[in-house]
Amino acid sequence: MRKPFSFDTTFEAARGLAEVLPGAAAACTAFIDEFARGSTEIDDERFLAENELFQAFVADGTNFTDLLAELVSGLDVLTVKVSADLDGFRGLTAAERFIGRFSRQRMWRRHGARVRAAPVVERLRDLMYKSDAVAGLIANYRAAAISAHKVAERGLVDIVGRRRRLVDEIDIARLRIKELNAKALTTQGRIGLYGSKVEWDGMEQARHTLKEEAERISAQEHEMREESQRRERFIGIFQLLVDSLNGHVGRCNALMRKLTIDTEERLLIYEAQVDTDIPGSKVQISTELFPNIADAIVLFERNMLLPLELEQRKRTADAAFDKKFSAFAHKGEGEPGAPLIDTTKISSRFRFRLQRR
Repeated sequence: MRKPFSFDTTFEAARGLAEVLPGAAAACTAFIDEFARGSTEIDDERFLAENELFQAFVADGTNFTDLLAELVSGLDVLTVKVSADLDGFRGLTAAERFIGRFSRQRMWRRHGARVRAAPVVERLRDLMYKSDAVAGLIANYRAAAISAHKVAERGLVDIVGRRRRLVDEIDIARLRIKELNAKALTTQGRIGLYGSKVEWDGMEQARHTLKEEAERISAQEHEMREESQRRERFIGIFQLLVDSLNGHVGRCNALMRKLTIDTEERLLIYEAQVDTDIPGSKVQISTELFPNIADAIVLFERNMLLPLELEQRKRTADAAFDKKFSAFAHKGEGEPGAPLIDTTKISSRFRFRLQRR
């Protein structure tokens, strides 16, 4: 059973990992570079230590993106709650309806003032601050992961290329050994055909030389085979790092895509509840205040957020999020993940107020 969600606790845990992960990634890529420059100086004891470091980084990176997913999902849950509370302000009170008998303009002004004074609007702005903070964690780690992935992949390609050349040298050595052994065997068969001791001694010496050369190359082949196997072990942990970094970037992409669209949804809710034509109202939601979600804010400032267009993109983003973070997936209409902005569910009176702007 999942523990109750606490944004602050989860965020602090994620921020703690965000501070150490870039350094851990740099340490891993530095070792790959060191191995590429001089692998023979690295022994098995070092392998065990580095393997532990690599495994810890992969686990921490996965845990970090899981924490980010919990934050993104949690903000979605909080948005549902805020939206539900704001729904209570869409209708008119008895006093507002009474005023409307004499002046519809005064009625809507009274309604607008009540909505703007509602504490739930402040909660919505708080969600924007939290969205911006989470977006910053995602963006920073994504950039670090992309950079580390490029360095690690470049080093891995070089190391794998060198191992392939080593394997080719091993194959050539084996062919040479077979050739020398065959010549030595042929020479041994010819010795018995000649009676002269001088000739016999010469062929025996030739056979002995061939065998020595075969043994020397065989020893080299054995050393190269051991080195190839040792490199293969290191390549395994290097490949794990490269694949994990690539996976972390993919997870960050899904997180950022969902968070961005959820942020647009929160902005639409804010715009629907607050008269943004009033001077200063939009300043409370600006790129200066929320730099990490600036793209969504720009659309908001330009009045380019469209509820109907958002719904399809949200479903797509939620599907990608659920695929990568099934533990935090939401299922069913009316739950987090389902579009909150549905123009068909906004009352005609409230929609009329929006059209009057």
